Amino acid sequence: MLEPADRFAICELLALYGHLIDERRWADLGQVFCLDAIYDFTDFGERVTTSLEELIALWTREGARHPLAHHASNIVVTEGSDGTAEVVSKGLAVGTNGRVSSIRYQDTVIRTRAGWRIATRTAVLRR
Repeated sequence: MLEPADRFAICELLALYGHLIDERRWADLGQVFCLDAIYDFTDFGERVTTSLEELIALWTREGARHPLAHHASNIVVTEGSDGTAEVVSKGLAVGTNGRVSSIRYQDTVIRTRAGWRIATRTAVLRR
């Protein structure tokens, strides 16, 4: 059973993601993702990555597009199986051109010795 402290830690995990991405602190993303994390953002014209290393390489390649600001909201945490948690949240992203996008994130998070980490993430652009 997820304790209130777990739910709080998971919400902070999603908030930390936004701060690290916005500050381009790629080396610190291990505080958010598992090393073998799967990230599906094919809805944004990108491919599915299957490791943190692959994800960072994709995000830091020349020509990579990244919004200036990420904001997480409407976070709903549901207890999953085998000690996991399923999380759905909404995100707002502010682009370099001032355009604002709405995103729905679907995450599976797991408890590790270092704390909660995102194991899988799917980002869906709200149209």
